[in-house]
Amino acid sequence: MDTHVIAAGLPALGWALHGGMLLRRLSTARRDPLTGLHTRAGWTARADHLMTKHVNALVLLVDLDDFKAINDIHGHAAGDAVLTATANRLADWCGRHGIVARLGGDEFAAIVTDPAHTAGLPALHSALDEPVTHQGHTLPVSASIGHCHRAHLPVPILTDALSAADASMYLTKGYDRRNTR
Repeated sequence: MDTHVIAAGLPALGWALHGGMLLRRLSTARRDPLTGLHTRAGWTARADHLMTKHVNALVLLVDLDDFKAINDIHGHAAGDAVLTATANRLADWCGRHGIVARLGGDEFAAIVTDPAHTAGLPALHSALDEPVTHQGHTLPVSASIGHCHRAHLPVPILTDALSAADASMYLTKGYDRRNTR
């Protein structure tokens, strides 16, 4: 084989390997390392697309109640177990009907595209409120869920749906953003 052909091909091989590594890093950056869910950046682009495409989309925000106490009393490994269980339960509930993200801390988001599936919100609430067992301890878990139907928005954009779901979630918690009870 001609050494000139090999020499010319080496840089191309190097760039191909480098490009593959960059794609893996980008993919990893869009996934939460603990839960495997999309991160905010990875989820937002997909959710925007689904909001545009599905007239009956439902946007959910989920926040774990008193999560700090789990970390303070049982340790961060227990908190991680609760976050992972919550991620799995939310993803299982959404199934093929939507996508789920961990936005950060103990806050999750989902968008569901099948209107018939959204009737199962009570089942989601029950699933998220199941205790988690970690190293022989039963950890109480409860979650507040806020939601917004795309059809209820004057302009169906994701940022407005998230704001409405956030307001709904805080009403569920029993207080608004001003922390009044």
